[in-house]
Amino acid sequence: MTNHLAQTQSLYLRKHAENPIDWWPWCDEALATAKAQNKPIFLSIGYSSCHWCTVMEGEAFSSEAIASYMNANFLPIKVDREERPDIDSIYMQALQMMTGQGGWPLNIFLTPDDLIPFYGGTYFPVEPRYGRPGFLELLQAIRRYYDLEKGKLAAFKEEIMGHLQQAATLPGTEDLPEELLWKGLETSVTVIAHREYGPSFPMMPYAQVVLQSTRFDRESEYDERSAIAQRGIDLASGGIYDAVAGGFHRYTVDPTWTVPHFEKMLYDNGQIVEFLANLWSEGIQEPGFEWAVAGTIQWLKREMTAPEGYFYAAQDADSFITPEDKEPEEGAFYVWTYQELERLLTVEEFTALNQEFFLSPEGNFEGKIVLKRTNLQALSPTVETALAKLFKVRYGALPEAVKTFPPACNNHEAKTHNWPGRIPPVTDPKMIVAWNSLMISGLARAAVVFGNGEYATLATTAANFILDHQWVEGRFHRLNYDGQAAVLAQSEDYALFIKALLDLEQMEQVHPSNSNWLEKAIQVQEEFDEFLWSVELGGYFNTAKDSSSDLIVRERSYTDNATPAANGVAIASLIRLSMFTEDLSYLDRAFNALKSFGAIMDRAPSACPSLFAALDWYHHHTLVRTTSSRIPGLMSQYFPTCIFQQKSDLPSEAIGLVCEGLSCQEPASTLEQLLEQMQGAQVRPSQRSGV
Repeated sequence: MTNHLAQTQSLYLRKHAENPIDWWPWCDEALATAKAQNKPIFLSIGYSSCHWCTVMEGEAFSSEAIASYMNANFLPIKVDREERPDIDSIYMQALQMMTGQGGWPLNIFLTPDDLIPFYGGTYFPVEPRYGRPGFLELLQAIRRYYDLEKGKLAAFKEEIMGHLQQAATLPGTEDLPEELLWKGLETSVTVIAHREYGPSFPMMPYAQVVLQSTRFDRESEYDERSAIAQRGIDLASGGIYDAVAGGFHRYTVDPTWTVPHFEKMLYDNGQIVEFLANLWSEGIQEPGFEWAVAGTIQWLKREMTAPEGYFYAAQDADSFITPEDKEPEEGAFYVWTYQELERLLTVEEFTALNQEFFLSPEGNFEGKIVLKRTNLQALSPTVETALAKLFKVRYGALPEAVKTFPPACNNHEAKTHNWPGRIPPVTDPKMIVAWNSLMISGLARAAVVFGNGEYATLATTAANFILDHQWVEGRFHRLNYDGQAAVLAQSEDYALFIKALLDLEQMEQVHPSNSNWLEKAIQVQEEFDEFLWSVELGGYFNTAKDSSSDLIVRERSYTDNATPAANGVAIASLIRLSMFTEDLSYLDRAFNALKSFGAIMDRAPSACPSLFAALDWYHHHTLVRTTSSRIPGLMSQYFPTCIFQQKSDLPSEAIGLVCEGLSCQEPASTLEQLLEQMQGAQVRPSQRSGV
């Protein structure tokens, strides 16, 4: 027997289609049924590569006793957070208000008449353990509370809604002084420089802002350049990077960047490619940075690119060791035993690998070895040969022979396909516009910095797929399942795709494709403004005005997490559009949006590094007009708030023109003068607080 999820398109939802729990997708019929039957809603939110989501699916959600009680007393709804980040954002915020922490699976209980949350948590075990109650006992207690404690329930709901509404209507400010920018930059470098005791996350929105801050000569508790170089070293040399086959895992479970949580997410990889390319262009040029970028893009081509040219969403952390295994094991595809390495490699290869990677008989992950580099110098030919042999064990052939590797789209495919090497983890093949956009931006920047036309082709092909397939009846859509667009686009899709189009517009001057990316960015921006701009508050709502009726509040994303917040990205793009088009209405809108978040930027600067990146653009945006022959050399350097335009009709004997905000400097007659003007414009003191 299958439940209501059997016909859904989401891989995550379909994983639960044969649970005995009578799951519904989030839809009008499910919400109406809960209300008509007066059943509290049990809302469970997760995603396909979430390890603890998978564990709970195999335990509590497969229990007949739990399902019997759940189906009789609750209306269970499953949501894929990658399909509906707007729903996830609201209820994650509520969970954090209730418990002080969050995570996935996000399990939360809602009253059926108004969808207000009243109890929540993350992973719930079947039996009491880890200091958590058994799930059946918890369900019984929650149902008693819902039936018998109406007064307490009403008071708690009122409190939660008050907090959610307050968070959705932030106070603005009338001024955006440069001191606010320094406060945000200092906060971000503190986040990046401080090595935690627990897990280590890439935290790319913070890293990008800190990299921007290296150009300023200001007093700081930390050396920004050293801090940001160390983040690059940790990423490229740590176990978070798959040294055998490329691609970055989501995070490491330790502060030494050694043992990853093994899933690979497209959004991380796109941001890290852009960051490492920018780091290289800034002059921090460890050979391992270019190696990691190249390896990640090879992984992207081989395993994460659909025949149509878009990019898949994610790969699981877990995989099967044999087809007979009942459950997959975390990291099984990626790790090695010491004895296995000794057996697979020659003495010379093993010795060389042991010099350039940390190897030990006892391993570093449950008796096995996650490969972590000892340095980021160029690999020796012997080590390259050793890594190629390990690649062959995984994939069944040497790297040059594996141009494409088919995805296993579910556990059944993983266990039944005749794989030539190890059984790979499951890949979620859906196309998410926001995540594809992050990778397009990364590829575009890497194409310019490293002069690689292949990267440019990958970026333009993916962008053209989105332009050709993601508009249905005149509206932009977020997802694509096997050629079918689904779910109206949300703010992060608009914001990140507009950024990607503007990045392609810049790349076009180095790797021409005869595409008018700017015109397309303007068109997408018009739709973004029409359906998601908040006239009353400023900034952009997470969801369109005609697709928000099922939400208890309408949020405006400003908090950065693993991905940058939509409003920070959108504001920076508005400023870029104002320079590309000379239309100051874009700059006015950017200023109003920044003001709408000014108070939260001042009060909680650690929450919103992307807004500070946008504020940097606002204070230091610079337009450089020069000849086409000079642009590649200039763009391969790091000028984070510059845009470049080709100009052939410069004044006599001039080679370039630098415009700071609304005024231009004298034409530069030498390359040295041009660079000096550009560098000065990038650190100039602000002359205004408004437009």
